[in-house]
Amino acid sequence: MTRPISLAALTVLELTPPEMVICAAEAGFSHVGIRLLPATPTEPQYNIIGDVPLLREVERCLADTGVKVLDVEIFRIKPETKVNDYEAAIATAARLGASELLVAGNDPDEARLTERFSVFCDLANRYGLGANLEFMPWTDAKDLKQAARIVERSARINAGVLIDPFHLSRSGSRIDDIAIIPPSSLRFIQFCDVPAAIPASMDAILAEARSERLFPGEGELDLSGLLRALPDNIPISIEVPTHTLAMTVGATERARRALAATKRVLAQSEVSKLS
Repeated sequence: MTRPISLAALTVLELTPPEMVICAAEAGFSHVGIRLLPATPTEPQYNIIGDVPLLREVERCLADTGVKVLDVEIFRIKPETKVNDYEAAIATAARLGASELLVAGNDPDEARLTERFSVFCDLANRYGLGANLEFMPWTDAKDLKQAARIVERSARINAGVLIDPFHLSRSGSRIDDIAIIPPSSLRFIQFCDVPAAIPASMDAILAEARSERLFPGEGELDLSGLLRALPDNIPISIEVPTHTLAMTVGATERARRALAATKRVLAQSEVSKLS
């Protein structure tokens, strides 16, 4: 099996969605992630949900390049969230051929968050999509154990825990914690690197997460150990925002470097398995 490797939107967020598809193809990726819903009010927003011109342009780029869509983001579950309001975006993700949806938990009431996540999973399942809860220390699914608990209590076959090595480190979670998650609930992962030292404040962690990560293998995280703890050939989404580098290096070259660095880590991980 060839492992799908996807270019996450945050890595090249200065590009429009059609440009991201082309960038992924030119950089050598098999897949791409599409951000249908913005993560913050300040980032670019596009009219791309439903049968609209921009969506049809993305579809043309996918057809022309052969690139596939791995995941679509970002679906936030808040106290006021009405899950059915997301149906148009979920239908659009299915139309693009995505297999996974990325979910953020932003409700401090864990019981209510779990219930809404379960309803979201049911809606996603109607479209043949997985629902992946990404733990992030500044959200209300703060670490791996909490995300795993929410996913387990949802009791949905398409529910997954999304692991990003950045959040694994900054949330104080451990690679050993992954053993509590059934392999079927590990549907894809994100990939990046950072220094081992954790910034002193949550604001600094958040700034690092959104703008200054490192290519895999260029930081101090145990990425080979992480890969060994995960199912073989789990799809990888490379999410490496590098705002400083982006001032002098274009999106396609940064994407190429990210992919090359990831392949080096994968090769090293395979060697370590055999030794």
